[in-house]
Amino acid sequence: MDFLLEEEMIDLLTYCLQNSNSSDIEEKKKRVKEIGKDLFADGGVDAMENMFFALENRIKEEIGKDPKPFRALWNGNSDEWKY
Repeated sequence: MDFLLEEEMIDLLTYCLQNSNSSDIEEKKKRVKEIGKDLFADGGVDAMENMFFALENRIKEEIGKDPKPFRALWNGNSDEWKY
């Protein structure tokens, strides 16, 4: 499951970074939030940290953009996750 979520997140964040003015950005962000909730439910903050670490490295390598601002979409899942 994590692999499928990681691939979906790569697609979502890459799209958001490359199409910031698109009309469907909010829909993409909503799905990112849902994935964060699922990750937290399955493995807590560690699962979210591990996922975002992998996402960040891969996206930076593939498109040269930093997805860190999207970490804030997972705020509220845990008191420990504050971005």
